[in-house]
Amino acid sequence: MAQTASQPLLSVAEYLRGEQLSELRHEYVAGQVYAMAGASDVHGLLAGNLFAALRPHLRGGPCQLFVADMKVRLQVAGEDIFYYPDLVLSCDSEDRERYWRSRPCLLVEVLSEASERIDRREKFLAYTTLPSLQEYLLIAQDRQEVTIYRRRADWHGEVLRQGELRLDCLGGLSLPLAVIYEEVVFPG
Repeated sequence: MAQTASQPLLSVAEYLRGEQLSELRHEYVAGQVYAMAGASDVHGLLAGNLFAALRPHLRGGPCQLFVADMKVRLQVAGEDIFYYPDLVLSCDSEDRERYWRSRPCLLVEVLSEASERIDRREKFLAYTTLPSLQEYLLIAQDRQEVTIYRRRADWHGEVLRQGELRLDCLGGLSLPLAVIYEEVVFPG
């Protein structure tokens, strides 16, 4: 994500109008806009695998799951923020803005070399201010490793390298890590 320092600050309304017209996605932090980098094939596989594994469990229920293009709106220290998590799960029937969600129970980021620091620090700190959020999931691309942060565990991370991932947000649903990493080939 890059921006020149000389660009003027945008209002939320200007940002949202621009996002509707833009071919590129941008994240918004306190009036500044940051272009999103393209994703690798492994990134797409991981996000797609998790979406495909979760979607059948949501049919007929109140939850909505989005991959890649749904924004999450936050307000931190009085500043508006819009991020694009890789997956957003909201089970609040009143959380239905057309272009964003503000009360998700699960947020997922697939880590990349360019985004890992931001996902682990900036976004972690911002996301955990959401009262609705129960879990924040980070998925590594270069190895089979998932880190899950849970509200009920005071946001202490649990690192999983094998076995199953259990999601409190979905009533304790368990998914084998092998399903998330299906078709992923690691370098070397």
